[in-house]
Amino acid sequence: MERVERFRDLQCDVFLADCPARKVLGILAEKWTLLVIHALSERTYRTAELRRRISGVSEKMLIQALRRLEAHGLIMRRSYPEVPPRVEYTLTPLGFSLSSVVRELDRWVEAHAMEIADWTEQPPSTD
Repeated sequence: MERVERFRDLQCDVFLADCPARKVLGILAEKWTLLVIHALSERTYRTAELRRRISGVSEKMLIQALRRLEAHGLIMRRSYPEVPPRVEYTLTPLGFSLSSVVRELDRWVEAHAMEIADWTEQPPSTD
């Protein structure tokens, strides 16, 4: 218990290599994580529906992202004892608290994607 109390007294700083905040940032920076969080902010999804919503994600990568997010308390998996089996995913309150930030980031990316693409197509400056 003493270790937990000391941990809770720490100030989180994403710039420190051994800070828990850095691990969380790493999880959120993974390729499919933000898209999963954004999609689940819209509604509860079944696995196949979520895969259709997130174009280009393989089933393997989607399942890995879902498992990581569930393990970190950002989403909840609910399985129904039916034939065929039915599994649904939804955001937890913690995940939902993150979703507005993710949606805002996505809006910024959509608004500036072409501008950034134009920059990457320019020849490097020779200053």
